[in-house]
Amino acid sequence: MSDDLLEPVGLGATESALYLHVLSAPRSTAAQLAEALGSTTAGIRTALGRLVTTGLVTRLAGSPVRYTAAPPEVAMDALAAQRQQEMDRLRARVRELAVKFEGLGPSKSAELVELIEGQEAMRHRAEQLQLGAQEEILIIDCPPYFDDPTANPIEFQLLARGVGYRALYDAPGLEGAARMGFVLECIAAGEQARSLPMVRMKMLVADRRYAMIPLSFEATESTAALWVRPSPLLTALVTCFDLLWERATPLASGQQNGELDDRDRELLAMLASGMKDAAIVRSLGITQRTMTRRIGHILTALNAQTRFQAGLQAARRGWL
Repeated sequence: MSDDLLEPVGLGATESALYLHVLSAPRSTAAQLAEALGSTTAGIRTALGRLVTTGLVTRLAGSPVRYTAAPPEVAMDALAAQRQQEMDRLRARVRELAVKFEGLGPSKSAELVELIEGQEAMRHRAEQLQLGAQEEILIIDCPPYFDDPTANPIEFQLLARGVGYRALYDAPGLEGAARMGFVLECIAAGEQARSLPMVRMKMLVADRRYAMIPLSFEATESTAALWVRPSPLLTALVTCFDLLWERATPLASGQQNGELDDRDRELLAMLASGMKDAAIVRSLGITQRTMTRRIGHILTALNAQTRFQAGLQAARRGWL
């Protein structure tokens, strides 16, 4: 079954065997995959490159570089849209694969809430939750993080595939220059982002069908999470997101503004997010005097007397 699994989409036996192994051993390195398949690391990297290009495998951030596989049915359905006539046989085989590896995804048990313990298990479930989405990911984001808060390659892959992202950020969590730069990069890629002055909860929802939330919103370290299946609790979580989304301030880089340069656009986005002056000064690496001068320029461009008026004018002009 494995030797020609991916033949209908132009991939050979090496890629087929490699995809199956990544699916059964997520977060493997190229060296580990090469050893398991009895191949060279160089050869495995070439095959991994083809699988990453097709979206069957995702390259994760970090060192050493690790790889994880998209859920079989979702990944193959995306390819089926491009090669409709050749995919009937492949779809049947993928359904067999999904049954064989169903233990890698969400449990099929009748339990509405499942406890996930350990950062490795949480990381894997968060990756699979995103990779399995077909329509939209909803995120409420605030510290603590169990991964690099300035890297999420899966999001860029899904945005390119047409999956929407809506993210609510805790404003104090955007104070670092690297963090704010990453968020603006996500916005440029298509993410819809908003912020609140204080939102002390975390949430990850896929297609409004499954959700992950921390076991405790007060914990200083992520050690356990709850996996929530369709239920009144899931409905309440999604409703909570929608209510917070309506109250939040949109984050934007001011693309429509022809009178502000990139630096002032970044400052405008930070002001709109609710960041304090001291935090903005630290994030941008400028002095208070420089920030005051740049805010004055923004007020002039918006014909506003106060920051509040500037916010209203920016919103009316569609800059936020």
